[in-house]
Amino acid sequence: MQVQPYSLFSDFDIYLFRSGKHTRLYEKFGSHKITVDGVSGVYFAVWAPNATEVSVMGNFNQWSAFSHQLSGRWDQSGIWEGFIPHLDLGEVYKYGIRTGTGILLEKADPYALCFENALQAGSAVCTTFYEWQDKDWMKKRWQHNSLSAPISVYEMHLGSWMRDPGNPGRFLSYGEIADKLIPYIKAMNFTHVEFMPVMEYPYDPSWGYQITGFYAATSRFGGPQELMYLISELHKNNIGVFLDWVPSHFPGDANGLHRFDGSFLYEHEDPRKGFHPDWKSYIFNYGRPEVKSFLISNAIFWLDRYHADGLRVDAVTSMLHLDYSRKDGEWEPNIYGGNVNLEAKQFLQDFNTAVYREFPDVQTIAEESSDFPRLTKPVHDDDGVGFGMKWMMGWMHDTLDYFKQDPLLRREFQSKITFTSTYMFNENYMMPLSHDEVVHGKSSLIYKMPGDEWQKFANLRAMYVYMFTNPGAKLLFMGDEFAQTTEWNFTQSLDWHLLQYPVHKNMQELVRDLNRIYRTHPALYEQQFDPQGFEWVDGDDRDNSIFIYLRKSKNNKEVLMTVLNLTPRSFDYRIGVDEQTDWKVILNSDEGKYSGSGVEAVISQKLDEGWNNRKNSIIIRLPPLSGVVLKQSKLIKKSKIADFLKRKK
Repeated sequence: MQVQPYSLFSDFDIYLFRSGKHTRLYEKFGSHKITVDGVSGVYFAVWAPNATEVSVMGNFNQWSAFSHQLSGRWDQSGIWEGFIPHLDLGEVYKYGIRTGTGILLEKADPYALCFENALQAGSAVCTTFYEWQDKDWMKKRWQHNSLSAPISVYEMHLGSWMRDPGNPGRFLSYGEIADKLIPYIKAMNFTHVEFMPVMEYPYDPSWGYQITGFYAATSRFGGPQELMYLISELHKNNIGVFLDWVPSHFPGDANGLHRFDGSFLYEHEDPRKGFHPDWKSYIFNYGRPEVKSFLISNAIFWLDRYHADGLRVDAVTSMLHLDYSRKDGEWEPNIYGGNVNLEAKQFLQDFNTAVYREFPDVQTIAEESSDFPRLTKPVHDDDGVGFGMKWMMGWMHDTLDYFKQDPLLRREFQSKITFTSTYMFNENYMMPLSHDEVVHGKSSLIYKMPGDEWQKFANLRAMYVYMFTNPGAKLLFMGDEFAQTTEWNFTQSLDWHLLQYPVHKNMQELVRDLNRIYRTHPALYEQQFDPQGFEWVDGDDRDNSIFIYLRKSKNNKEVLMTVLNLTPRSFDYRIGVDEQTDWKVILNSDEGKYSGSGVEAVISQKLDEGWNNRKNSIIIRLPPLSGVVLKQSKLIKKSKIADFLKRKK
């Protein structure tokens, strides 16, 4: 059972790898069960250009670093490879890497498809073969993932969404999650789920954002095929799947990428570019072609082998800014004297180009908190970065800042709501109320709201109406849909027991109905990234803290109006409307079925008198601390009806 010479690499593979243009390295690197000259075994390949020896260590050779040494390629690519007969799937292994200084490092395989479920986990020989059952979804998913389609995302952490009720310390498996999650998402009318990182990570408190196995589905919940089953079942039920992807940094674990062959191989050698001071982690060297090939291949891997419908790219701001979280003197300007990491920008452009070239029916979504220009513009369009969407962090901060104010003092904060309309169409925005807003002492969403219990729930209901009727895709973190009262705790299940209380159950009902309205009314999604889809009716009534705006479908075939009354009083209010239009209330967040006060939003008068620069007006009873949604219909003038009747006679 000695190592035999063998290679899966062609000369063209090596060229693409070394030029940063290979997009499917997972077909070459790592461990692959193959047959050579009629003998079954496993082929291994790893990149370690500064190593003096590389061996495969495992139970099969008593973890010896000397008995099964790989051969270095002749082409100076830094790749070590070889075939070991008679090994099979499930074999646990590491690479023994001898550095230039003679130190032996024991490293996990960067391209491993499976890991042991342990802190210093070994890699395992696995396969991503799976008989997918989602053909119908894959054929038509371009419709579901389109920017002109409703996109309402349920963000979730697999380890704490739900635990085993009989054993709260036990994670549910991917299959068990599928059985419980799919009927819930369908009932709640979300269009997509977004999984916080499912790639292998050693440290639970990192929530998956410090990854050691970039190509491995975390073994906490099962093997690769079980995760594929979860995704396939979601697709069969017309639910899309976005995955969090972390090309921004990696931890310094001994078996991970840090100083992989004794050198700064994957990370940038200069700590001003290669070390993250906040997370005490290491930043990829985006200017190194082999690292670019590793990362872009990784993105393609999750879209290819796991049928992901998109990637939400974490911490993009930290990637693009050389001075991110650094003081003067702790960072080096780029060649133009600016703070943009030009290599990271080029990497993101190359990543988006590769993704949309190979998978034009998916979305890439940037978690980015600055005003970095042209992030969601095409790469070929005047130096765009190429993302499909970006998180609208400014909207999130301004919205929460506004709603935490005492309603009687909100008149001073009117611009917190109206300001976002000045830039909401500069990019393709997703409005997030994410996990980051309900941890680390920030409190749950319900306890960000002011007032007594009734006011807190009324404020949150009104804020959700605002979110779901504002332009842009939506993202809501698990538990927020039923107003979880505690901060998110990754070590335990959500507080599902709260649903026994009507006020929480009815909040869940409101979110269900808002998702339904969003999905079934083209005015809310067809032009969600187009200024033609939004119009202010009145955003200036500070004294009453009133906001009124229209949402429009293409060619104005459907028009909805949202009226937000963000004070705790009910009163009649005049609103300007276009002539020959009638209006019907389709949602009132103050209804009793949502645990509201039950004040009915009644249109008491229709006037042929102008208001809000419109020719007609209506008088509507506004419930307290509420969001009301109305739908427009066209009317034929009475005079025209009379003329028609005369002609008939």
